[in-house]
Formats: sequence, structure tokens, C-alpha cells
Amino acid sequence: MVDIAHRAAIKGASASDATAPRARNLSDTAPLVPLASVDLGQWQALSAQAIEPNGYYLPPWELAVSATARGRTGAMALRAVSTSAQLIGLMPVVSLWRAWKIPLPALVSAHPYGTLCSPLLDRHTASEAAARLLDRARDAGAHALILRDVALDGAAMRSLTPISTRDGLRPRVLSSHVRASLDATQDGDTLLRDALGAKKLKELRRQRHRLEVHGPLTFDVARTPDEVKAALETFLQLEASGWKGKRGTALIQHAGDASFIRRAAPALAETGQCEIISLRAGTTPVAAGIVLRHQDRAFFFKLGIEERFAKYSPGVQLTLELTRHLCADPAVASADSTASANHPMINPIWRGRLAIGDVLIPLRRNDRMVTLIHAALVARNAALDTARRVLHLIRR
Repeated sequence: MVDIAHRAAIKGASASDATAPRARNLSDTAPLVPLASVDLGQWQALSAQAIEPNGYYLPPWELAVSATARGRTGAMALRAVSTSAQLIGLMPVVSLWRAWKIPLPALVSAHPYGTLCSPLLDRHTASEAAARLLDRARDAGAHALILRDVALDGAAMRSLTPISTRDGLRPRVLSSHVRASLDATQDGDTLLRDALGAKKLKELRRQRHRLEVHGPLTFDVARTPDEVKAALETFLQLEASGWKGKRGTALIQHAGDASFIRRAAPALAETGQCEIISLRAGTTPVAAGIVLRHQDRAFFFKLGIEERFAKYSPGVQLTLELTRHLCADPAVASADSTASANHPMINPIWRGRLAIGDVLIPLRRNDRMVTLIHAALVARNAALDTARRVLHLIRR
């Protein structure tokens, strides 16, 4: 089957397009356009007033992902444009075939490396933006829109669900889980004491003292583009030195992934939307992490540790410092761990929970094609669950 995203992108202009006013130029009216062709100023303006933060759909990040990241290139833009030609909604997408090799006509939110795909909707016109996104997906020939890794209780889904229901289209949750989040409005030390308890904190202090034998511990935050560039290289080396390097999943091990993060992190730092945190024992880096910021929310993207110091829990020590850092910042109200469900490191520390799931939104009533799409996705999820259980048994 022809990839519907590709088909829309290469659709030629008709005679009426050639004689239409400028506002009806193909680039303005096409249901889908290449992500890189979206007006950067309008995208940035939409990000600033989005109803729900998503650091992974900020322009510098998602454009870098779509340009070079392994398995994530070539995303298209599903756009909602107001009658005054303002961008009020944006969802990077790929076809169902590109996403999961299923040859059925549906669009899927493009995966931005971080595990959050909530679309950007203008907070002042969220209902209109949601309705227009669904209309444009229909115009592209899709029979369903699939949002993967979306915040189920987030403002974006709260805007999309009533529009779908109003049109007689019932969204279906394909899978869901909860992951750790942080209420950063609390005092950091109080939050950690309540979360971990006196006994666990005493054990962590003991490990910290043992780590200090190798040199005084310092927690650093790289903020400027130049600082972020330098700190990023330290992070990349730490990540590759651990289990991710052994599995071949460290960012620096793949040219496209390394190119994406080296482009995205400093670019976001220019607007104060990326920090790289690190913990050092003397002059030796023992842990580092990448943190994105969007509006009043932080996103803990990745963590790397020096495996030689693993018995001192450097990743936990860094996360404790990050918790204090975010709680002390009045500009941050919450943080999304963007971690997997039941993550053994961060779940005990960040006790808030965020519901995340994959949601299928039908685009036409009583559509048999949607039944086929839903069945194919259910079968795929079942196969993945079986594979995960087998892999878990093998690794035990």
C-alpha cells in the first residue's frame, strides 16, 4: 500500500491551485507537509502558548530528531491553522506503515526519542485546534489517528476527546501505564525525606561519603550553549561506558543519533530549554543527565553513569540533586521522568504518577477500516507483550 504520508507530500498542484489566491498555496493547504517546512516562528509561538507542555515537540528538538535520528527521520507535520492563518495546532506524524509496518491508512504521532507525543494545541483555541487536526488527518486520507505515548489525563487529550465524542467517534485506549513524576512545588529535602524515609536516606548518605573518598562531590548545571556542548560530550561518554553501550543503544554509538543530540541540546540551551546536570567526584564525572524544559515543566531525558562507581549509586545521587535543583526553581512546577513503568531507580524517589498511553481516534463513523486497524494494533501489542515476557525470562 502507498504510504499515505508520502502520497500527501508528493501530491501535485491542480489547475485550481495554480490560479488560487496566495493563501491557498499548496504549502498552506496540503493536509501534510514536511516537518522542516513548518514556519519556525509560528511553531515557536505555538510552543510558548501550548495548552500542555511537551519538551520533545519543541522545534529545535523535533527538527533535529526528524533530520538524523536513527529510525525517526522524515516526519510530516499535521497542522491546524486558524482562519487568520495562525498555527494553532501541530502534531508530527508518520504513516502506520512507517511506524509499525502495518499497511493500513492511519497516521501515527512521530516518536521524538523522548517518550511523550502529546500534540501542541494553542491554549486559547484548543477545541478549534483539535477539530482542525482531525479534519486535516481525514483530508490526508487517514481513517484513524493514533497518538502514542500521550498523557491520558493531559490537557491535549482533554481537548481532543470531546471533539471526537461530539462527532460520534469514540477514542480507544490501546495500552496504558503510569510513570514517575515530580511535584516540584514542594521543598526538595522534605519531599525526599517523605519519599525515601530516614533509613534509606541514611544508606544513601553512607554511599555518598564513600564516593567522596575519590574527591569532593560537586553538582554542576550546564545552561549556556557552550556549557551544554561541553557537558554533552561528558554525558555521551558516560552513557556509552555503561550497559547501554554494551547493548549498542548509547546515543554516541550511532552517527544519526549523535548528530541529533549534538544539534538539539545546544539549540535548546539558547532559549533556556535544555540543561545538562552532572555529578563529579573531584575531577572525575560519575553521573550526568539531560533535562529539557518547556513552560513550567521539566523532562528528564536520559541518564549516564560511570560504571566503576556503580556500587555507590551515582545515578540515584544525581537524581537526588536534580530533585533539589528543580524544587528550588520557582519556574518549575512539575517534572516528567519520561521513564518506563515501574522504573526501579526513579519510582521510589519521584512519587507522583503520570498516566501514559496509546490512543486510537477513529476519523469516520462506523468505519470497517478502523476495525481492521484496531485489530492489527491489538495483535501487535499482544505479540510485543509475549516477546517482552520471553526476553525477561531469558535475562533472569
